[in-house]
Amino acid sequence: MKLKPVNIGNLTLKVPIIQGGMGIGVSLSSLAGAVAKEGGMGVISAAQPGFDREEWKTNPLGANLKALGEHIKRAKEISNNGVIGVNIMRASCDYDKYVQCCVDNGADAIISGAGLPVELPKLLEGTSVKFAPIVSSLKAAKVLFTLWERRYKRVSDFVVIEGPKAGGHLGFTPEEAVSLTKEKYDGEVKKIIDYVHSYGDKIGKFIPVFFAGGVFDRKDIDHYMSLGADGVQMATRFVTTYECDAPMSFKEAYLNASKDDIVIVKSPVGMPGRAIRNPYVKLREKEREKITHCFRCLEKCDPATTPYCITMALIRAVRSNDEADDSLIFCGENAYRLNKLTTVKEIFDEINQ
Repeated sequence: MKLKPVNIGNLTLKVPIIQGGMGIGVSLSSLAGAVAKEGGMGVISAAQPGFDREEWKTNPLGANLKALGEHIKRAKEISNNGVIGVNIMRASCDYDKYVQCCVDNGADAIISGAGLPVELPKLLEGTSVKFAPIVSSLKAAKVLFTLWERRYKRVSDFVVIEGPKAGGHLGFTPEEAVSLTKEKYDGEVKKIIDYVHSYGDKIGKFIPVFFAGGVFDRKDIDHYMSLGADGVQMATRFVTTYECDAPMSFKEAYLNASKDDIVIVKSPVGMPGRAIRNPYVKLREKEREKITHCFRCLEKCDPATTPYCITMALIRAVRSNDEADDSLIFCGENAYRLNKLTTVKEIFDEINQ
């Protein structure tokens, strides 16, 4: 049975799938455009999108904003004006400038996690851009909705719940990220869904909820729909597509990973993350990396104490084959289940039948 479309305000996802934002350089216009073309929401990562431009070395912010704008427009073209979102970490420096870049260049939606996007409604005031927080607990959802309603007389247009089995930065302790099973977390998921839907009913607004974190196939999608979710967000599954913006060496790291290779790492953002345990990760478990330059990418990152430069570690992962072992490769818990290259269309055909 085909999945039902879902509306986010005046936006319609023909297939209720959001492609998760993956940075640096993993989900840009090629992947996002292909996903949106199939009827889902394609999402561009705002994490250093200008990393491959010459001016990035001397003017990273300028290069990033220019690149982000170009990727949004290109993704809209690839998708035949499909729904394009941008993932912006709240922990990022110059957060407001990235939000404005999305507004100026025609993004349809902003998804924001890695911190609470308290000021996002104000930054989007008077625009048609939809927005969603990424939350991992009922408490976080309540804090945001209560604060937004009191301060701005509005709440978000949709919500993404991110569970403990996701890739990248996680809203859990390292212990929770390992020990919380689907069964143990389902109760919290249902509480968040019920809260958001009830809040929407109270204010006369449909607020769809999407679940993210370990969603791999139709069985997973049906499970979260049975809990009341309106759709899901998938990221890892799209990495080994031909359309993914990452180089082949990055995709091969996923294809070659075993279940035991996927571990929890410490991130300079202050949150744990899930990644492939390659030589770089093993070395960082023993000693700090010497930081020679700060790119001012994260608000709370201190070069004097951070275990490594996350910007350069992620850039090396997508820059060349020779640097694959000297890089940080984020992934979801199910990365080891990927065993072949495929296309975005093939994934949509598989999950939507």
